[in-house]
Amino acid sequence: MAANIGRLILGILAGLVVAWLSIALCEFASVFLHRPPPGVDLRDPRALAAHIDAAPFHAMLLVVIGWSLAAFLGGWVAARIARHRRTAALVVAAFVVLGVIANNMMIPHPQWMTIAGVLLPVPLAWLAARLATPRTPR
Repeated sequence: MAANIGRLILGILAGLVVAWLSIALCEFASVFLHRPPPGVDLRDPRALAAHIDAAPFHAMLLVVIGWSLAAFLGGWVAARIARHRRTAALVVAAFVVLGVIANNMMIPHPQWMTIAGVLLPVPLAWLAARLATPRTPR
């Protein structure tokens, strides 16, 4: 029993690391596609909001793809490690959704991004858990 809980926690932690890396890579790529003008301080909330408001669709889509990949890849890794595969993957998805909500509360995003970021992670993590589950031959 303790081994199962240990594997669950390890799976969730590993999945969260993979999720964070997925989000970071896609957000860095998004910033590369839509660079801020020289002299703009993105630590200033108004400047950041203006930068996001002016971002092209493909740069914003890349952020949503990052959130989705985070849930899928992080969920898959968590499910491969944990014995309770679906639980581990869905916990990772829950953290991704909470991160999306927190991010959208601090930094204004277009509504379609918020909706996609809240709706996509759970089914993608569930699918990842299914794909991570070994099939038994009949």
